[in-house]
Amino acid sequence: MPDLTRSLRAATPADYDAITAVVDEWWGRPVLPALPRLFLDHFHRTSLIAEQGDEMVGFLVGFMSPSLPGEAYIHFVGVAPEVRASHLGRVMYERFFDLARADGRHVVRAITSPVNAASVAFHRRMGFAAGDPVDGYHGPGRSMVTFVREI
Repeated sequence: MPDLTRSLRAATPADYDAITAVVDEWWGRPVLPALPRLFLDHFHRTSLIAEQGDEMVGFLVGFMSPSLPGEAYIHFVGVAPEVRASHLGRVMYERFFDLARADGRHVVRAITSPVNAASVAFHRRMGFAAGDPVDGYHGPGRSMVTFVREI
């Protein structure tokens, strides 16, 4: 397998269509409504695309908080099932941390569904502190686990 770190690039708004084509399949459930096009329209410079050859094998959608000047937020991350053992998720997070530090940020936040045990474990391995699920975080009946990491 090629070195995936060499294939990381900033996202563009045009990458949204490639993401929508795979995101539900990669998750094994419908998650696309959590990633509207506006994220790549407005935050593509701080979002990442990982490619292997001509194929997208990963993405990270994140941004520097416009309201909390010391904070950044990772909104959505996907890694193709066939490359998950390659540590691509870690590589993308580390690159985002670098972008956040360069912008003067010292805290990165993220969330995930409490049923996504793999995501909770991944964030803990990445050094995030996990909070208890917050009832109603995404509206009635939609709890989320919150994460925070100082960088």
